[in-house]
Amino acid sequence: MNNTKLIRIFSLSLRILTMASKFLLVFLLARFLAPAELGVFGLLSATIGYALYLLGFDFYTFTTREIAKHDMSQWGGLLKCQAAISLLLYLIVLPLLTLIFIEGLLPWRFAGWFFLLIVIEHLTQELGRLLIAISEPLIASVILFLRQGIWAIAIVALMLLAPETRSLDYVLGGWSLGGLCGLALGLHRLWRLKLGGWHRRIDWAWIGRGLKVAASLLIATLAIRGVLTLDRYWLQILSGAEVLAAYVLYMNIGNALMSFLDAGVFSFTYPAMVNAWQKGNMIEFNKALANLTRQTSIVSGSFFIAALLLISPLLQWLGKDIYITHRNMFPWILAATTVYGLGMIPHYALYAVGRDRSIITCHLLTLPLFILLVWILSAYDKNLAVAISLFASFLFILIWKFTAFALIKNNLTTRSYTNSAKA
Repeated sequence: MNNTKLIRIFSLSLRILTMASKFLLVFLLARFLAPAELGVFGLLSATIGYALYLLGFDFYTFTTREIAKHDMSQWGGLLKCQAAISLLLYLIVLPLLTLIFIEGLLPWRFAGWFFLLIVIEHLTQELGRLLIAISEPLIASVILFLRQGIWAIAIVALMLLAPETRSLDYVLGGWSLGGLCGLALGLHRLWRLKLGGWHRRIDWAWIGRGLKVAASLLIATLAIRGVLTLDRYWLQILSGAEVLAAYVLYMNIGNALMSFLDAGVFSFTYPAMVNAWQKGNMIEFNKALANLTRQTSIVSGSFFIAALLLISPLLQWLGKDIYITHRNMFPWILAATTVYGLGMIPHYALYAVGRDRSIITCHLLTLPLFILLVWILSAYDKNLAVAISLFASFLFILIWKFTAFALIKNNLTTRSYTNSAKA
């Protein structure tokens, strides 16, 4: 067995363990905490996830492509420029985020944890993306395991052994500690790579070009992530904290699919697609796209079936009527996350070939579509309006992106023939 296969197996094993840890944590929280507390945890997680985009400005989408074009001796200069823009964004965004607590959207007592976790999550996320982009998926998977897996295992054990620790403060403390460990590992690996170019002055013109590219992608990202943040706040308004808790539980189950796809499929295939396109090698590009399609379809289908089969015994184990009562949410949420995962096939294909406009337009249309659907459906069923609207919105994304890529496929084939003739 070659090293690539061993790395993939180990990476997959880490992701499975991470997914299992998150699964266990969420179910333990659902079992040991009041539904309202689980709802707060869901709001905190979603808001932190959304805030990360404001801090990162999706600048990595520009840096990733630039790294593929440059030699390793210049990577340090590129990363230095990205660090400079991130620092400026910290100075602007972090003070603005206090409005979340001033307006009472989240309790003040979690403000310290909130800001600490935002910084840790952003830095470790960017390091993980960088390592994936430079074909270091194994280290990226270890960092992710530290961020989202091992601390959850520790907290679960602690809650089982010491009932007095069953509070959100211990959960958020464990999350912070795990993130710090991942950050330390990422920085150590970056130092060991001995990248060149750190002595170069910050290229503000290059940053300006990157911001132009990233800004349009960021707007699109904020729109789609807005759906996955607004959904929780809107459901709380429509149905209350207990129904929100059921939604958070089921969304965490569905999101495990994306976690698995990110580590086991996307982290291996999309860098290969980007590199193949940059080099004009359409044979390798099509091969990577075929692998992405096959693996994503198999994983998504298997997860969908397994989740449907396991949900009943899991809910019985929880022993709380609120989650069983609102079980009819689960098929809609599971279908939504499965469709979202399949939609990443044309998404990465469009991204690799630089067709950002199709992605941006799609995401910008999705947010108002979601809002309109929830507004209409809430008149008929307040509890299911958000879940059904989420599925419909993600189905729209899937259809749009597949159609957009199909329309340009002939041009890609022409490029393939052209490159073959030149060769």
